Order: sequence, then C-alpha cells, then structure tokens
Amino acid sequence: MTVPRVELAPGYSVPRVIHGAWQLSEGHRGAAGAPDRDEAVQGLLRLAEAGFDTFDCADIYTGVEELLGEVLRAWRRRGGDRAAPALRVHTKLVPDLAALPGLERAYVERVVDRSLRRLGVERLDLVQLHWWDWSIPGHVEAAGWLDDLRRAGKVRHVGATNFDAEHLAEVLDAGIPVVSNQVQYSVIDRRPEGALAELAESRGVALLGYGALAGGFLSERWLGVPEPADSAAALPNRSLTKYRLILSEFGPWRLFQDLLETLAEIGRRHGAPLAAVALRAALDRPGAAAAILGASGARHLRDTLQALDLHLDADDRAALEAVLARAQGPAGPVYALERDPTGPHAAVMRYDLNRV
Repeated sequence: MTVPRVELAPGYSVPRVIHGAWQLSEGHRGAAGAPDRDEAVQGLLRLAEAGFDTFDCADIYTGVEELLGEVLRAWRRRGGDRAAPALRVHTKLVPDLAALPGLERAYVERVVDRSLRRLGVERLDLVQLHWWDWSIPGHVEAAGWLDDLRRAGKVRHVGATNFDAEHLAEVLDAGIPVVSNQVQYSVIDRRPEGALAELAESRGVALLGYGALAGGFLSERWLGVPEPADSAAALPNRSLTKYRLILSEFGPWRLFQDLLETLAEIGRRHGAPLAAVALRAALDRPGAAAAILGASGARHLRDTLQALDLHLDADDRAALEAVLARAQGPAGPVYALERDPTGPHAAVMRYDLNRV
C-alpha cells in the first residue's frame, strides 16, 4: 500500500506515521544499553524502503543523531546513480534547564551546528524547540533565533515540542512560522484536544503525537495481566516508566484493562491487532496530523500498515468513547504534569543533558 502523507508546509510532506528514535539512545534502556548499531541501521533502512521516510530524534538522545547520520549515508549509497527519495530527519533543540535563564543566540547556533555535524547534512529538515519552565522567559526569543537560522539556510522548518496553546500562540503571534508541535497524544492522553487542537487548526500548525502506543502498554502484551509495581525498577526502560505514570493519571488499572479489552474487541471485528486499533484511534483524534512510533526496526511494520488501512466505524468509535468517558485524566495543558518539578512525573525527566 502507499503510505498516506500529510503536508506540514508547502512542498514538505511526511508520512502519517513517523518513527521516533528515543528508544535507540544509549540512555533509554539503562544498564541494558542501546540495541546493536548495525541492526538498528538496517531496521531503519527497511522502514524507509516501506515508505516511512521520516525519523524523529533530539539533540539529547545520546548517540541517535550520529546513528541517523549513518542511515542517511547508507540510504544515499543505496541510491547509486539514481536519485533516491530524500529521507527526512526531525530533531529537537532542548536547552538545559540550567541554561534557560541566560540563554543566548550563540547557544542555539552551537546546538544546531552540532546537529548538522552529527547528521552529516547541510540543512536540518525540522528543529523542534522544547522549553522546560514557563516561569523562565525566553522561549519566544529562542524560537526567533531558530527562525534566523532558517533564513540563513541551516534549518528548513521551525517546530515546537510540548508547547501548550498559550505559549505556542505567543510564538506564532511573534511572526515565527512554526509548522508543527510535537506533543503526547493517544487514546489515554487527550490533553491536546480543545484549546491546542483548535489553535493548531486555525494557525496551520500540525500536531505530531508521540506516545501513540504509550510505550507499548497499548498492546496485547498488557491485556489481562496484573498491575505492575509503580517503581521504576519494576519496568525495563524509561518509556514504560514514563507511560506507567500517565496510566496512573488515566485511572485505575481495571479501567485500563477495560480500554484494552475494548480495543481488542474492535480489532477482532476488523481482523487487526490491538496495537493497530490504538494507533488508528490516535490518528483519528482531533487535530492529529501524524503519530510518532518507536523506531524498533521493521518488526511491527505489518501492524503499522494495518493501522493505516483501518477504518473505525460509528460502532467502534462509540464503544471506545464509552470507555474514555470514564477516564480521570490526564488533565490540564499538554506537558503540565511533566513540567512540574515537584510532581511524580519529574522522576523520569533529565533536565541537563546538552552540556553545550
């Protein structure tokens, strides 16, 4: 099948499923370390061959920009004398929390230049700005410095990540052409709905939703199993630790099991796995332009293709909404829970990884 695409800006389109590379970082799996590098490169190339030609990473994902640089070089070699379709790599600018009070233009340019070197490219396709603390001013200025680098030819497009409606509007009102905002968005985390989705639609900003499968919790693996312990030691990686906290906001474990049972029943009616239904449902949420899935190579390629080909009918949507109506959260603006340094979500945050 042809992978459906969405246009972020005139002449710039991406598949409706973007593969994110956080789980390929050296810091994701803890003592287990990152997966085999050659195997990771080959897996990403297989995804590209299937039409998933856009990958998402960040300046603070240890080793990932360099790994994607290898993927880009290998892809160009495979093209030989013919012009291979371009692969797109979206990265992020995540200034250290400690650097925010005195952030300067030179810091932003050093991060962008480092990403260019790591990826081995002359221009970054999309740089998405993250800001740890809204009480520290400067996010509009930082976005403006990124836009200066866009005009200088180092950046193709400027994006945001984890911006709520209020602060995204401030950047847009400053005349900065933000094309996308990457936020957590799934059937269990619907915080982007409402003000942010409405703003994004009215101002032409695409919402790119990460966590569409909640780090793997939205799969048959967790259907009918006992509730795991809340401690990070009980879960094998930071993704599951992070999304276990989101599930706690969603409601009791029994409610989550009801959601999984409903997704599984919808899947049985359509001959699709639970994860494919969850991904389709995430893509169907208001304002969702694309979903970001963990780039685990091509192991789940069939499920992804099924999700893109799946159509949820009125009965499916009604059954799903009946469960979601019982959810207790997460509530509030996007990323507000994670941004609170006194809350439980702060335990999985790493605030000062750039060290520029």
